[in-house]
Amino acid sequence: MQFSQYRIALQTILIKEIRRFLRIWGQTLLPPAITMGLYFVIFGNLIGTRIGSMEGFTYMQFIVPGLIMMSVITNSYSNVTSSFFSTKFQRSIEEMLVSPIPNWVILVGFVLGGVARGLCVGFIVTLLSLFFTDLSLNNLFVTLLVIFMTAVLFALGGFINAMFAKKFDDIAIVPTFILTPLTYLGGVFYSIKLLPEFWQGVSLINPILYMVNTFRYGILGVSDINVVTALIVVFLFIIALFSWALWLLNRGYGIRS
Repeated sequence: MQFSQYRIALQTILIKEIRRFLRIWGQTLLPPAITMGLYFVIFGNLIGTRIGSMEGFTYMQFIVPGLIMMSVITNSYSNVTSSFFSTKFQRSIEEMLVSPIPNWVILVGFVLGGVARGLCVGFIVTLLSLFFTDLSLNNLFVTLLVIFMTAVLFALGGFINAMFAKKFDDIAIVPTFILTPLTYLGGVFYSIKLLPEFWQGVSLINPILYMVNTFRYGILGVSDINVVTALIVVFLFIIALFSWALWLLNRGYGIRS
């Protein structure tokens, strides 16, 4: 009986989150597709023809997996950040906290909502990329696993950002000053083999590098990082962020104060 109640609660939160971003699809799904389309045109067609091949593929083929992953990261993150902060701001989160459902169900519901939006945008960008280049599929399991894990990880990051945010301006700080630089330096547009040895070592600190390269391996079969190591790193980050987010929610940080 208790499991059934948890399932209904989780399903309710997830449906609410999916309906939320689908209802305003012109703000949530369309802009990322347009942005990625511009990346394909500018970096792939215009600049890519001058760069030539990379890792045995055309430059367009090389950057497409990274751009797909970039869209998944930003949308998974931003969906949970904006949604949970709005719930905090409207004080409707209090109704969830006093309901007979555990906090982990609330957390998982919001995270899965972010995952749903991230994967929807990733699917749209993938279809769009087929107009610009041909994509193969080297390993379906690795491709689906890493894109799902990445969406979960950054949805958790968005939840934590929303917990700490005290005003709407605060939810833009992390994406602007942390997420965007890490994404651009995460091997989306280049192979770290092109960097000097010192900067290759520095790049290994960036967790996004592991996700982008693992996804690129799933699509193209090439990676600068050992795939098993990358998946372990991503999994450990998920465990750490989930534990942190649940701890903050249990304490009521930013909610009860």
